[in-house]
Amino acid sequence: MASPLPSGPAQAQRALPASGRALAPDLARGVMLLLIATVHAHMIWQMQSGTGAAATLPDTLATLAMVVFGEARGYPMFAALFGYGLAGILIRAQESGRDWAPVRGLLRRRGRWLVVFGLAHTVLLFPGDILAVYGAIALLLTPVLRFSGRRLLVHAAVWGVAGSLLYSVLYYVLLGSVGGSASGTAPPQDYFTDMAIRLVSWPVTVPLFLLTAVLPFLVGVWAGRRRLLDEPARHTGLLVKTALIGVAVGALGGLPQALTAIGAWAEPPIAASLAMGWLHTLSGYAGGFGYAALIALAAVAIGGRRGLATRALTACGQRSMTCYLLQSLAWLILFTPYTLDLAGALNGMEAIGVGAAVWLATVVVAELLSRSGRRGPTETALRRLTYGPADSARPAHDPPRGAGVA
Repeated sequence: MASPLPSGPAQAQRALPASGRALAPDLARGVMLLLIATVHAHMIWQMQSGTGAAATLPDTLATLAMVVFGEARGYPMFAALFGYGLAGILIRAQESGRDWAPVRGLLRRRGRWLVVFGLAHTVLLFPGDILAVYGAIALLLTPVLRFSGRRLLVHAAVWGVAGSLLYSVLYYVLLGSVGGSASGTAPPQDYFTDMAIRLVSWPVTVPLFLLTAVLPFLVGVWAGRRRLLDEPARHTGLLVKTALIGVAVGALGGLPQALTAIGAWAEPPIAASLAMGWLHTLSGYAGGFGYAALIALAAVAIGGRRGLATRALTACGQRSMTCYLLQSLAWLILFTPYTLDLAGALNGMEAIGVGAAVWLATVVVAELLSRSGRRGPTETALRRLTYGPADSARPAHDPPRGAGVA
């Protein structure tokens, strides 16, 4: 973990500068935004193009890959990293001698503004917002940061079983099928109708997504206390086991729902649909943790050799909220019927390719911001609102640049 914040009431309120950040968490955010981008591009393509069960080989392969390796696998990892980050804030505050009350106030203030950011994101750009979910977690679950390790894991297990089951039931009720495809519904034909639908759906989607975010958040807090990603070289045994088991469980657990989504299995009865949805969500936790462990092991292998690729991905991870919102802007421009409306002209594999291209563009933007010593605009705004203007005025000095490509 980076060195503790300086003592003193004013200084201890400051956020951790970019130069003090560990490689693995930011690298994980940067890489996993690729998964988020491809899943979203494929999902929006399905909804906007009216494609249900895959009709062509590219569509079949795209849907199979996204359901097995992508859907419900990226967001759990980000929820875990959110918990990891909050645990780090508390650790640094404790090391600097601060009391719990001001730290709790700081985290809840951050949570309130994340809810505001998430609402704006939903209304203006995209219905699948996760920022407000993290904000709700910070508002509701800040006390768990003081739980013992055993208590954290017990609560995580309960939420993993009960939360994912309730999510699966509600998901089935709302969408009516195990695949959860809304492809049979005609998309809105103008921006303001679309915006109104997103606004009305927001009070439903936030608590729905919250059900699946609590377990990884709690596990992230547990991992943050043990500095698993700050000091991955000390935990390679655990990380290797997590990567091997997590990725395998994530893929196998997603296979039944994937086979249904591509039409290889007929639509199952309600009980079987709920079971497959529940299995898909539960295995998604394992998959997300497995991906995070793989990236942490990659960070160990990279060590101090920060080449161009590593620097760019890390810059993207340090500006993950900005890059995430830029993705949503891209979906609005590229796919909706009232803009470029590309969905009907693409097959499933091409939609995934567009998602990857959008992600790559955000990586380039993040690297350019890093070279100029600037944070992302949304990160700057959130820092200012959370910590005050004195902290946000400080330049973002990313870690020193090395030669070569890693």
